[in-house]
Amino acid sequence: QLQASGGGLVQAGGSLRLSCALSGRTISAYAMAWFRQVPGKEREFVAAFSRMGSSRLYADSVKGRFAISRDNAKNTVYLQMNSLKPEDTAVYYCAADGYLIYSSLRTPSEYDYWGQGTQVTVSS
Repeated sequence: QLQASGGGLVQAGGSLRLSCALSGRTISAYAMAWFRQVPGKEREFVAAFSRMGSSRLYADSVKGRFAISRDNAKNTVYLQMNSLKPEDTAVYYCAADGYLIYSSLRTPSEYDYWGQGTQVTVSS
């Protein structure tokens, strides 16, 4: 079970932090990722941790502005979003999978577990 939270309405240039709590499993054993989706478009990769947290991966569109982190003690992954732009507006989803290799981290269909999504709206 994945529970995402932290979305909201923010002005351009502002910040938000999303959280994704994994229940019933140990987060360090999973590749964890954030995706986002706007109506009418495919789900887009944002950021990911490889299994054991050894590698982080970012979409070019968010590199330098977003940071993915994890707290193994709380079994939670975070997405710190800074310098937000109107084009970051989307529903953000967290995802997890226990077997992904690094080359598959960007592919939403490879993830077995999904959170319910949290809306992020950035006003201009």
